[in-house]
Amino acid sequence: MGHLDPNFLGQLKTTWNLHFSHNRDLILALSGSMSAWIEKNILSSAGFLGRESLTLKLRELPLAACKKFWTSGGSNVTTYEMLRFLALTGGVPRYLEELNPTLSAKENIKRLAFDESGILFNEFEKIFSDLFSSRNELYKKIIIVLAAGAKTQQAIATQLQYRSSSEMSGYLTELEKSDFISRDFTWRLATAKPSNLSYYRLSDNYARFYLKYILPNKTKIIKHTFQATSIAFLPGWSTIMGLQVENLVLNNHARIKSLLSIMPTDVEADGSFFQRQSQCQASCQIDYMIQTNARTLYVCEVKFSRYQIGMQIVSEVEQKLARLKTPKQFFCRSVLIHVNGVTDEVQDSGYFSHIIDLAVLFD
Repeated sequence: MGHLDPNFLGQLKTTWNLHFSHNRDLILALSGSMSAWIEKNILSSAGFLGRESLTLKLRELPLAACKKFWTSGGSNVTTYEMLRFLALTGGVPRYLEELNPTLSAKENIKRLAFDESGILFNEFEKIFSDLFSSRNELYKKIIIVLAAGAKTQQAIATQLQYRSSSEMSGYLTELEKSDFISRDFTWRLATAKPSNLSYYRLSDNYARFYLKYILPNKTKIIKHTFQATSIAFLPGWSTIMGLQVENLVLNNHARIKSLLSIMPTDVEADGSFFQRQSQCQASCQIDYMIQTNARTLYVCEVKFSRYQIGMQIVSEVEQKLARLKTPKQFFCRSVLIHVNGVTDEVQDSGYFSHIIDLAVLFD
C-alpha cells in the first residue's frame, strides 16, 4: 500500500491524528520486506517522529533453531546434510518450512529449486519485482557482481560502469537494509577503530545459489533436460559452498565467541578482516577475526569440505598470518572452524588453539 499509493503516508498520518490516537488500546503494526522504505518514510519522517514504540528487525534464524526443522519429525541428519541445504536457504524460516526432513539435501534442493513448480525456482524474480519495482534490474546487477565475492563500492561501480557514487551508495544501503547484502568494515588493529575500508558481501545465500545455478539452467529445468545428479558436482560448487558457509558462521558469530570463551565485554572488534596492499604491507583477508582488549587476535579460518581437512590448512593459515601486519605486543591465536573432521596430523600438530566442529553450532 505504502509503495504504490503516493497519498498513503498523508492519509495514515491524518487517520492517526483524528482516530487512532484516541484509542488507547490500539496498536498499529507496520511491516514489510522493504525495510529501507519503512525507515525512510516512517521512522525517519518528521510527520511520524516519536510515534513508534518498537522497531523489530527479523533476521535469519540461528543454526540451533534451523536444526529443529529436521529433528521435529524425528529424523536423524548429519551436519553436512544440513549445511548443504542451508547453503541454499540460509536461516530464512519461510524456505525452511518447505523442507521435507525425510528427504536428503539433494532431493530437497531438486524438489524446491530445480523444478519449475518449486518455491525457489522463481522466488528471486518475485522478490526483486515486488521490492524494487522499476529499479529491480539495477539491483539485480549489483547482486550479480557480489555473487562472485566481496567488493568495495568503487569496484562495484567500476564493474557496472556507474559514475554517480552517491546514487550507488543509496542503492547499496537499500540492499543492505533489506538484508540481501552486508557491509563489512575492517578496522585498525592498533586502535580497534573502524577503518574507512569496507567491503560489500552478498549475505543472502538463496540469491547467490539462484544466480549461480538456477538462473543459468532455467530453460533446461523447464524442458526437464537439466540433470542435477549431485549438487556436489555443480560447477564451482566447493567455492560457492565456502562463501555460503562463511555467511552462516558470520550470522552466528555470538556462538563462536561463546565457544572460544570470549566475553562480549572483552571484544574490541570482530568481523571479516581485510588488509589492503601497500608499499609496507601485503594484502590479506581473514574469514572471521576477533580482537580482544587483551591484545589477542583470534584468526578464524572457515573450511567446508566433503572430506577430512589435512595439514595443508596449516600452511594456508601460516601464509595469511605472515601477511597480516600486527602491532607489537599482539598475540595471534589460530582457530579452525570445519565440518567433516580433521586428520590426526592436524589435531596432533597443536597449531590451532581451537578446532571447532560446525556441528556444535547446531546445539
